Amino acid sequence: MDDPPVDVLIIGGGPAGLFSAFYAGLRQLSARIVDSLDKLGGQLTTLYPEKQIYDVAGFPEVRAKELAEALIQQGLQFGASTALGHPVKTLRFHPDSRLFEVRTSGGCHFSRVVLIAAGIGAFTPRRLPLPAARSYEGRGLAYHVRHVAAYRGQRVLIIGGGDSAIEWANALAAVSHSQVLIHRRDAFRAVEASVTRLRQGPTRILTSHELRDIGGIGKVEWVTLWDHTTQTEQRLQVDAVLVNTGFESTLGPIQHWGLALQGSAIAVDSAMRTSQPGVYAVGDIASYPGKLKLIAVGFGEAAIAVNQIATYLNPSAKLFPGHSTDLVPRLARKSSPG
Repeated sequence: MDDPPVDVLIIGGGPAGLFSAFYAGLRQLSARIVDSLDKLGGQLTTLYPEKQIYDVAGFPEVRAKELAEALIQQGLQFGASTALGHPVKTLRFHPDSRLFEVRTSGGCHFSRVVLIAAGIGAFTPRRLPLPAARSYEGRGLAYHVRHVAAYRGQRVLIIGGGDSAIEWANALAAVSHSQVLIHRRDAFRAVEASVTRLRQGPTRILTSHELRDIGGIGKVEWVTLWDHTTQTEQRLQVDAVLVNTGFESTLGPIQHWGLALQGSAIAVDSAMRTSQPGVYAVGDIASYPGKLKLIAVGFGEAAIAVNQIATYLNPSAKLFPGHSTDLVPRLARKSSPG
């Protein structure tokens, strides 16, 4: 046994996992977060750290990496431990000890309950299907915006019609020399307010367009676009190409754990319970009728799951522990010396 058993082992260090760790602390449950990534924050820090987020309660807008930093501080404040950089391999329940064994590439972890908050699972960006594309990655072609300032004064082409692509365009408009956004469809798959902001800004929008070619000597210098409406092509001089056309995700080993699935997600009930007693799921990886994949929804699911876990581990415990304004000072007094 690599580490002492904990009450709740949380698989996934994104927003839902971090809030689960915080809420476990409120319920005085010990928690450990394991994640294949080498840092906490999930997609907030890995995919779009510079993205502005508008639909988290309490923030008119907040940058993804700043939200992640706040969630990490909140999530670890009650002493939750972490084991990062090691993908989870297997999940096994030991009836004799009543403990779950979660094996990762770095060792084994034991817990009384497992809470899966693994987001969309293992994911990679959908890359451009062009022969020359790979040679330009890191040389003007990117699938994430790490730092907005890196695009200052550049001519930027953005490819995509979802929330991230639209938000990239809105964020970069203030620093880029010029920018064009292309989308192969006529309609966008993004929040209406973001699309309105895009249309009111300086970005040139080309719908029914797609990228046909990319080139340059040692770095991106030009692209060729195809217009499906006019059946014509045009060449643009650009310094950077940003691509967000979706992700290829998989549940990975989770799909072999014997849990009931719904497509590429884990089926749960209204208490966030999976088909395996003692295993719960929250966030984007959890599925139920009417599910919305939003950070705000993941927070609520985390609170539901942890309160259910508290009564699962201690049937005499109350499902509703009270409001945090009363609970946190009481916990602080218990943890203070003397």
